[in-house]
Amino acid sequence: MPEKDPTETMRILIVDDNPETLEILQRQLCGAGYAAGVAPGVAEAIGKLEFHPVDLVITDMKMPQLNGLDLVRYIRENAADTEIMIMTAYPRIDNAIQSVKDGAEDYLTKPFTEAELFSAIERVREKLRLRRSVHADVTPPKSYGIIGQSAVMQSVYSLIDKAASTLVNVLISGESGTGKELVARAIHYGSDRASAPFVSVNCTAIPDTLIESELFGHVKGAFTGAKESRTGFFQVADGGTIFLDEIGDASPNLQGKLLRVLQNKEIHVVGSSRIRKVDTRVIAATHQDLRVLVQKGLFREDLFYRLVVIDIPVPPLRERQDDIMSLIHHFLSKFSKEMHRSVPEFTDNALQAIRNYSWPGNVRELENLIQRLVVVVDADTIDVIDLPPAMRANVPTKTWQARPLAEVELEHIERVLAEVGGNKTRAAEILGIDRKTLRQKLKRAGRETNFPED
Repeated sequence: MPEKDPTETMRILIVDDNPETLEILQRQLCGAGYAAGVAPGVAEAIGKLEFHPVDLVITDMKMPQLNGLDLVRYIRENAADTEIMIMTAYPRIDNAIQSVKDGAEDYLTKPFTEAELFSAIERVREKLRLRRSVHADVTPPKSYGIIGQSAVMQSVYSLIDKAASTLVNVLISGESGTGKELVARAIHYGSDRASAPFVSVNCTAIPDTLIESELFGHVKGAFTGAKESRTGFFQVADGGTIFLDEIGDASPNLQGKLLRVLQNKEIHVVGSSRIRKVDTRVIAATHQDLRVLVQKGLFREDLFYRLVVIDIPVPPLRERQDDIMSLIHHFLSKFSKEMHRSVPEFTDNALQAIRNYSWPGNVRELENLIQRLVVVVDADTIDVIDLPPAMRANVPTKTWQARPLAEVELEHIERVLAEVGGNKTRAAEILGIDRKTLRQKLKRAGRETNFPED
């Protein structure tokens, strides 16, 4: 057994579709003092990694649906600091080469000995130790994969902690686009049910005629068109969590069905005489004030009190001013990587306009804006003119104060030159002047040396 750094517990996630393999490896690693978690597939692993980063992922290569290489690529794109080790009972040199190319640190062929496993982990530990000796290891505050460290979000994280440590029902409230489902996922993946399913259901998308079938399932022939049996959402989420989004828009019929499940912890499959017990945690979300709906007789009071054991209000973006820059940097990096382009920068005026905007669509609106700007704006700098009219109107008058024409002209010339890689001939064509005139303007401004001859 390798000698471990006593100042650090290495966090490891084991991914394999074989329960016996997971149990054996977890027992060996935990016995050696590592913090080892397990995931029975790639989708479950991604769900865990989104909210609980680890130092090393040990993953099987051959699994149903998504395989080990898919997980390697996901980690390299979304969690670059996480090391990866591939294990497989089907060794192929091309898979080994590809996994290493994609970012895997090591490659183990099953069956391997405990000594071989610990030796490979020690190599990863040494790599991490070297990296951290160069870059100070500063652990950020807990955020569950949600961007933002403002005071109001710290309150949200505290409530997530409390909710994750229990199995009571939770109601998440907040305007559309604030990230209510992210909060729900954080609760699930931070709880003891993290390895079980998380099922998201939009209550407004279920027609009344299909409510029972969708939620509780049906047997073949239960009704016209029921050509095969179907497992309902509550059964799919059995042992895990069901997330009921937009619960405030649920019809009276749906409210009644949900109340019975919450009270009795059992469901009646349509077309079957059997009553089935379910162990499904319920997290609901709404953009409406359910208390007002209860007062108006539009939402059942008994269902409301069943749901609101813990109430988590998610603040709108306008109340999270301190988080806007972090969100912008996150989305810029994300979409620039997807577009295979350099990360653009915002001018001070553009940032001022963004900060002054009220963001009625919240984080979702900001994300969509950044995505559009990364796609549409070709320049390396995003200016006020690139923003939607509603945001441009938020620029204070002082930022538009008069400036000498020569200063404005030079700024425009330099931006055009930057867009064409300093090619003066091409820049002159775009500006509608000849090349000689362009050179003279740069010379007068003392900027000619900034742009060498073509």
